[in-house]
Amino acid sequence: MAFGLYLHIPYCLAKCRYCDFYSRRASRGVPEEYVAALERAIAGFYARESLPPPNTVYFGGGTPSLLSPAQAARLLAAAAPAPGAEVTLEANPETVNEKKLEGFLRAGVNRLSLGVQTARNESLLRLGRPHTAAQSRAALAAAKAAGFANISGDIMLALPHYSQAEFRETLELLQQGGAAHISAYLLKLEPGTAFGRTPPEGLPTDDQAAEFYLAAVERLEQAGYAQYEISNFARPGFEGRHNLIYWNCGDYLGLGPAAHSCLGGRRFYFPSSTGAFLAGTAAPVPDGGCGAEDFIILQLRLTTGLSLPALKEKYNMEFTQKQLQFVEKCVSAGYARFNGHTLRLTPAGLIIQNSILCGLLG
Repeated sequence: MAFGLYLHIPYCLAKCRYCDFYSRRASRGVPEEYVAALERAIAGFYARESLPPPNTVYFGGGTPSLLSPAQAARLLAAAAPAPGAEVTLEANPETVNEKKLEGFLRAGVNRLSLGVQTARNESLLRLGRPHTAAQSRAALAAAKAAGFANISGDIMLALPHYSQAEFRETLELLQQGGAAHISAYLLKLEPGTAFGRTPPEGLPTDDQAAEFYLAAVERLEQAGYAQYEISNFARPGFEGRHNLIYWNCGDYLGLGPAAHSCLGGRRFYFPSSTGAFLAGTAAPVPDGGCGAEDFIILQLRLTTGLSLPALKEKYNMEFTQKQLQFVEKCVSAGYARFNGHTLRLTPAGLIIQNSILCGLLG
């Protein structure tokens, strides 16, 4: 079974208006004391939990590209990933250049996840993104020149005043930039964010957002990016291995403030306090376990779907007659496919996955 390590880098140049991830503003990169705190946490957990070398390492944030290549190398030396491990670093376009990316590649990073979001500057400005479309193009070109073969691009759908033309321009930017993987997310107004407090004008309706999503799935498929999860699309062989550990209910360790973990079915997380993490006083908070419902929820995010024999084998759970009848209703409505063994949601079903789960598990 694959094991993944997530390292949270909570520093950002600015807070985007839609973002509800834990982060702190920083203008001079990642403090050395934070890197040292992560090194101590890695060593401590590896010793206590007798963890194997991770098959994936993921630098998430925040803005992990504020790390220096030397800092990334230190953290990877501490992590000691297994041979052939996927090592992903999230990056903002305005924080990287060819020289820095060459340094990350030498440090052991072999997958770059670039936060492009959109190819239109007016949308980037509205989102509070600190980069331009030209900087996204330059960052993609720099990544290719530096030697990255595995490049992912994050984009957002259904933005204020969104159009199919904006999506086409964004997809073209990523295709020309050599992206082998695309994560496409619908804009959500999260409580506590700037957009949550003051929603922007020009937001699509829920039905319009669904239309943008379904059109994006179709267009990405035509462009050679096969959907393998609700929001993730890849050319063959470039699926994100780290997130697949999450969705397949594998073991992963998350280190840093607000980072979550699941080891041996036991969930826990660190408090959202950089100060406490730096001081070494941030004790992990228990968060229950990973059971049959978690497995169902996560497997139905994937286009491979939920295997009922696997559900029986792992958790000794079988669908009731009522649940099977609900599945048949979903199939009749075009939201799912079911062959008696595997339940898969269609794109139309994936976009209303929460509603389907309520009907299936409620």
